[in-house]
Amino acid sequence: MSDEKNALRAHMRAERDAFAMASDAVVMPPADYLDRLGPDVIVASYVPLGSEADPTALAAAARAAGATLALPHVASRDGEMRFLAWTDSDPLMPGTFGIRQPDVNAPELRPDIVLTPLVAFDDALNRLGQGAGFYDRAFARLPDAWRLGIAWSVQQLLMIDCDPWDVPLHAVVTERGMVR
Repeated sequence: MSDEKNALRAHMRAERDAFAMASDAVVMPPADYLDRLGPDVIVASYVPLGSEADPTALAAAARAAGATLALPHVASRDGEMRFLAWTDSDPLMPGTFGIRQPDVNAPELRPDIVLTPLVAFDDALNRLGQGAGFYDRAFARLPDAWRLGIAWSVQQLLMIDCDPWDVPLHAVVTERGMVR
């Protein structure tokens, strides 16, 4: 991990933290997302950590449309991130990196839509994540999934230097709407 990317992550986390502390903004589901939902759709969401933008309204819209929800599950720092089935009544377990995740025995699913947390994104829809590469590796395994970043508008940059393994998003939704 480059020092430059680590410095950018620290700066953007501080921007995200300051925005979240000062705002009661909510990320609402955009029409493009709602149009993709239905009973045969699997949506991977996440439980936000700290000041990450909260995908709750998008997960609720997916449930209302009859879609199946999954959440990420990480067993170890060097393992794969899997998407495991989850409902509101299922307990969440503490996981690697402090994430709350489904029980390891929940069924693994292949999502059609991946709601994706991020530290920053740019005008070309490149994503700067936490640095462990879990989402990029998952995206490589799920080339047909629609990758929708969930962020605050203050997390948008003009350009992010990308590595060869970085997989761009299809869109990002913020409290201000959809960015394509």
